[in-house]
Amino acid sequence: MTLTVENPAGAGTPGLLSKDDFRAALEDAIKGREAKNASFSKAWADGELTREHFARWAENHYHYVGPFADYLGYIYGNTPDTCTDAKDFTLQNMYEEELADIRHTDLLIRFGEACGTTRERIEDPSNMNAVTRGLQSWCYAVAMREHFVVATAALVVGLESQVPGIYRKQIVPLRETYGFTEDEIEFFDLHITSDEVHGERGYQIVLEHATTPELQQRCLQFVRWGAEMRFSYTRALYDTYVAPSA
Repeated sequence: MTLTVENPAGAGTPGLLSKDDFRAALEDAIKGREAKNASFSKAWADGELTREHFARWAENHYHYVGPFADYLGYIYGNTPDTCTDAKDFTLQNMYEEELADIRHTDLLIRFGEACGTTRERIEDPSNMNAVTRGLQSWCYAVAMREHFVVATAALVVGLESQVPGIYRKQIVPLRETYGFTEDEIEFFDLHITSDEVHGERGYQIVLEHATTPELQQRCLQFVRWGAEMRFSYTRALYDTYVAPSA
């Protein structure tokens, strides 16, 4: 890929990428690291899992996505008041997670209960594995400590923007192979739509507000790391809960 440099920096330092080239670089930072290609996702799409495996997924996934509004709250607090578009997006994303129609985590718990686990088990942090705990901690650390545009790149572009691609591969076998009802899998249907919008808006905020070569490069690094974190989290689900009985 040929990159267009608008404002060349000093020798050895990448210059400021054009928005088109920066967008392409952000997308490339995820390629080869997509969670939809991790072993647990493949087994899910291929009809190789059981409801017990899905129950363990729900018990882990809750502790990654359950605090998502909390992560966003830290990003919101770190965003300057002058960046109205970014603050509005983050606030709307928080609202949709927690207050709009039905709380997203309640839909996740509904799915988990259909798989045979309970709200109490899902909400109990002792039921997540160590890699899930690491992903949750990384999300908190990035949201609290990083520049708001870097945190947006990490959590919205690197993590959230992957969701539609993951769930599109998974929702069909949930219906046709595993026999779940539409009510039981509403969590997935909702996120295919909402996270497609969130992911694109996240891209636009990063493109607009990463205005220095240093910020652009840090965004790219954290998108790569975010994609790697989600891939590792998804693979660990297979290694922990599926592989021992395979």
